[in-house]
Amino acid sequence: MNEELRESELEAEAGAPPLIGGISSRDAADILFDLLMDVVRRHQPELEAVFAGGANISGFSPELMARALQAQGIWFQLLSIADQNAAMRRRRHIERERGRESLRGTFDHVLADAVDEGISPKEIEDLLRSLRIRPVITAHPTESKRVTVLEKYRKIYLLLRELEGARWTERERGAILADIRDQIELVWMTGELHLEKPTVEHEVLRGLHFFDETLFEKAPEMMALLDGALKRNYPDQQFELPPFFQFGSWIGADRDGNPHVTTSVTGWTLRQNALAALRHYRERIVALARALSITERALPVPQGFRQELEHALNMSGDQQIIAQRNPGEPYRQFLTCILRKLDATTRRAEGQEARSRHAALRHADELIHELRLVERALEEANSPGIAADLVRPVRRAVELFRFSTVRLDLRENTTRTTQALQSLWWAGTGHGEGNPPELGSREWRTWLLHELTRPLTTERVIEALPAETTELIAMFAQAAEIRRGLDRDAFGSFILSMTRSVDDILGGYLLAKEGGLFLDTAGTEICAMPIVPLFETIDDLRAAPAIMREALAIPLIRRSTHWQGGLQEVMIGYSDSNKDGGFVASNWELAKAQVSLTLVGEETGTAIAFFHGRGGSVSRGGAPTGRAIAAQPAGSIRGRFRVTEQGEVVSYKYANKGTSLYQMELLASSVLEHALKSERERALRPSREFDDAMEALAGASRAAYTGLITHPDLVTYFQAASPLEEISMLNIGSRPARRFGANSLKDLRAIPWVFAWAQNRHLITGWYGVGSALQSMLEVRGDKGADLLDRMFKESRLFRLIIDEVEKILAVVDLEIASDYAGLVSDERVRDTIFALIEKELALTAKMVLKVSGSASPAERFPQFRASLAERLPTINEVNREQVELLRRFRASDNDQEREAFKSALLLSINTVAAGLGATG
Repeated sequence: MNEELRESELEAEAGAPPLIGGISSRDAADILFDLLMDVVRRHQPELEAVFAGGANISGFSPELMARALQAQGIWFQLLSIADQNAAMRRRRHIERERGRESLRGTFDHVLADAVDEGISPKEIEDLLRSLRIRPVITAHPTESKRVTVLEKYRKIYLLLRELEGARWTERERGAILADIRDQIELVWMTGELHLEKPTVEHEVLRGLHFFDETLFEKAPEMMALLDGALKRNYPDQQFELPPFFQFGSWIGADRDGNPHVTTSVTGWTLRQNALAALRHYRERIVALARALSITERALPVPQGFRQELEHALNMSGDQQIIAQRNPGEPYRQFLTCILRKLDATTRRAEGQEARSRHAALRHADELIHELRLVERALEEANSPGIAADLVRPVRRAVELFRFSTVRLDLRENTTRTTQALQSLWWAGTGHGEGNPPELGSREWRTWLLHELTRPLTTERVIEALPAETTELIAMFAQAAEIRRGLDRDAFGSFILSMTRSVDDILGGYLLAKEGGLFLDTAGTEICAMPIVPLFETIDDLRAAPAIMREALAIPLIRRSTHWQGGLQEVMIGYSDSNKDGGFVASNWELAKAQVSLTLVGEETGTAIAFFHGRGGSVSRGGAPTGRAIAAQPAGSIRGRFRVTEQGEVVSYKYANKGTSLYQMELLASSVLEHALKSERERALRPSREFDDAMEALAGASRAAYTGLITHPDLVTYFQAASPLEEISMLNIGSRPARRFGANSLKDLRAIPWVFAWAQNRHLITGWYGVGSALQSMLEVRGDKGADLLDRMFKESRLFRLIIDEVEKILAVVDLEIASDYAGLVSDERVRDTIFALIEKELALTAKMVLKVSGSASPAERFPQFRASLAERLPTINEVNREQVELLRRFRASDNDQEREAFKSALLLSINTVAAGLGATG
C-alpha cells in the first residue's frame, strides 16, 4: 500500500472516529463507486459484471479486457481519493477535539514535548539555524499516470471535499455529483497510459506540475505553521526561521543509465525550473500589489521605506508613469518597481535579455531584500498582521524556491566517470601510446592527485576528447556558468552512483575541476559543488566508513567541505541494498553504515549528513515517514535530512494541497523531533545485545534470500512468472530498465526487480528470509531467544519497524494468485522447484512474524490499513487473473496485429495492479 495510507495508521491508533464531517470514508467510496458504475453502464454495460465478480474474462476480446482494466484502474484511484480525503478529516477532527499539540506529525506536538522535557529556547534556536531538509524529486520511472489525468483526479478530490458541506440544497448537491461523474467520464475517455515513451522534457514538466498546483503555495504555509507553534510553545522568545526546507530534483540532470539526459536537456530544464518560479512570483506580487491599496493618508509611511521607494522609482526609469498610475499608494508603487525588474529577469531566463530596458534582478537575494523592506515598513507602520499574512508568505516562497524552484542534482555512475578520466589521461602530455594505470593502483591515485594539484592550463584540448567525455565535462561547465549567473542555488550536488573507492570520489573532483567548478582560477583549492558518493549495495555500505575516513583526510576534500559548511553529504541506497541482500539485511546494514559514518564525521571534524535514497514500496525504504525517521540511529540526522521522492509517491503526497501541507510538516517535524530527542531516547540507545541479535538475524535472512536469488532456475522462473520483460514496454519513464543493456539480474535496476515481484503477488523483496532468520534465532537460543525477540519488538524501534512492515506485506502476498503466475513457467521442474521454496519460506515467515508480534493474522494490529486493503483486494485479485490471461495470450501469439492489441491491454493491467497496490517500483 502507498505511504500516505500507511501513515494514517498513526491517526487510527489515536482514536479518530470513522465518521467526521458530512460523509464517512465508506460513504465517499460508495458515492464514487456508484458514479463510476454510471459511466461504465453508459459506455460499456457488459463490464458491470466484472465488478460484481461474475464475468468470464476468458471470453473477452483484448479490447474489452482493456476497457475492464481501465475501469478497475479508475476505481483504485477513486478509492485513494476517498482515503486521502478521510485522512484529512481525521486529522482535522483530532485538532478540533484535542488541540493541534495532540496531532502526531505536527510542529505543535514536537514542541509541546520539547517544553515538557525542559528543552531550552536556546537549544531550539541553535537547531533551527542548522536545520536543512530537502525532499528530492527524482526521474525514476515509477509513475504511470499522465499529467492530464492527474489534473482530473485533483478536480474529483476538490469536488468530493465540496460535497461534505452541510449548506448545499439537494439541487446543489446533485450538481456537484454530476460534476464528479463528468470528471470520471473524462478520465474514462482520456486514458491513463502514455501512448509513447515520455521524454525527459515531459518528466520535467510533470515534476513542475506539482509546484504549480500545490508546493509553491503550501511550502511557505508550512513555515508559518512552525512560526505559530514556536510562538505558542515559547511565547517569550523571538525566533528567526531560516529557509530550511527546500526541494531538490534529479529530473533533467540524472544521467545514470539515461542516455537521453544531455547538457542541452539540462540547460532546457534549468530554464523551465527558473521560469516556473519567476512566473509564480509575478502572480503573487501582482496579487499583493492589488491587495496593498494603502494610501499614505491612511497609514503613515516610515521614512526609511520612503527613501527606498524614491530610489526604486528613480532606478525604474518610469518614475512619473508609476506615480501617476498609483498616486499616494507607496506600497503599490514599490511593488510595481519590483515587477518591472522581475519581468526583466524572466526575459533574461527566456534568453531575451537584450529586449529589456529595465535592469534584471541579479539573484534571488535582491528580491528577498525588497520584499523584506515592504514587510518591515508595514510592521513599523503598526500593521504587523498585514505584513505577516500577505507579504511574508511571498518573501518565504522566494527564500524557499529562489530563481530555480529546485536545487538540481547532477548524477552519473562511476563506470562513465572512470571512462572519462581514462580519456583525460590519454589526452595528457607524455603518455604516448601506453595504457592508463590500473584502476585502484598506486599509480592511478598518484595521477589523480597530481592532476588535482596541477594548475589549469590550456594544454589539454577538450574538443579532442571522446564525445562522451566532452559531454560530461560540459555538464560541470554548465553548472559553473549557472552558479555565476542566474542562481547560485540552481544546482545542488553531484551524485556519484556506484562509488567503490576514494579514487572514484577524487575522479569526481577532477571532472568538476575540468568543468571550471573550482573557486580559484587555477583549480587547485576548493570545489564549489559538493561531490556526494552514493553507496548502494551491502558491500558498498560496509566499505563506506573506511572510504570516507580516507577521503576526508585529503586536503582538497577537507578544504571543499569546510567551505561548503563543514559538511560532507553521503547518499545511501535502500533499493539496491535490498535487491542485494533482502529486507532485514538491507535495513540493518543501512543502520550500521549510518552509525559508523557518523563516528567518522566526529573523528575527522567534518560532519556527515545522509541523503536517503528511498522508493515508494516497503522494500525500497518506503516505510511511513514519521516512523522511518524516528527509527534512524541516534545522532545520525541532527537536523540535516535529504530524501528522494520517487514516482507515484510524488502524486500521493503532493497532488492535493491539504495532503501536501501535511506531508511537508510531517517530514520537517519528524526531523526536528529526531534531532531534539534521538540521543535522549532509550529506544535508540545503542544496545550490544540487540545489535548482536540484529547481526545474527541479518546474516541468516540474507543467507536464505541469497539462496533463492542465486538459484540457477530463478531467472527462468522470474522472467516467465512475472511481467518483467513487459514492464520495459510500459511508457512510464525515459530511462531504460537496465543501466548498460545487459540481460542479467546484476544489471537489472532495483525498480523493475521490485515492480515485477509486486505485480505477481510474490513480493519476495519485502519478506523473503525473515522467517528463516527468526526461526534460526529461536533454534539457537531457545527460550532466551524468544525473550530477546519479545524485548526487541517492544524496545527496538528499528526491529519493530521491520516486523510491522513485513506483517503488512504478508497481508498483500497471495499464493493462490502467485500460483497462477507460476503456471506461466513452461518448465514444470523449474516451476515446482522455485514455487516450493517461496511457499515454504512464506509459511515460515508468517508463523514466525505473528509469533513475535502476537497477532492472530497479518496486519491485525493495523485496522486502517487492513480496511483499506480489504476494499482493494477483490479487484486487485481480479486484475491479476486478467493479467495472467493476457500474458499467456500475448506470449503465445505470432500475429503482429493481435499481439499489439494484447500488448495494450497487458500494459494497462500492469498500470492497474500498480494503482491497486499504491506503488510500482
